Amino acid sequence: MAEVNPWPIATLAAAAALAVTGTGATGCSGTPIGNTTDGKLVFQAMCATCHGADGKPPEAMVARIGVHDLTAPEFRARVTPGLVEHQVRVGSKSKLMPPFEGALSDAQISSVAAFVASPQFVALPPPPPPAAPH
Repeated sequence: MAEVNPWPIATLAAAAALAVTGTGATGCSGTPIGNTTDGKLVFQAMCATCHGADGKPPEAMVARIGVHDLTAPEFRARVTPGLVEHQVRVGSKSKLMPPFEGALSDAQISSVAAFVASPQFVALPPPPPPAAPH
């Protein structure tokens, strides 16, 4: 019997969670981002929907599916490219973060891991505030 890649199922679960939280699905869509190996671009395309453009997830994502703040001091104190690369490759233990191995190239996984673990990651400017209602 052929091995089934759980990634599409997990992606659907994440997309459903996004729909419930109302945050929109601009990343984690299962759509490869081409051949770019720019870690920042990979993060923005594939990770920012859940983890936030600056690494701080929207409160709704934290409440609904337990997304971690990638800028939290306790995470920054232990983060390494290897730790991030493993998480990106295999997904979360809860399966709410899908594995991206096969959806991203090895070079893309390595570059996003290096970016998230780098000091430049926490130096990202915060996203603009939401527009005021008219």
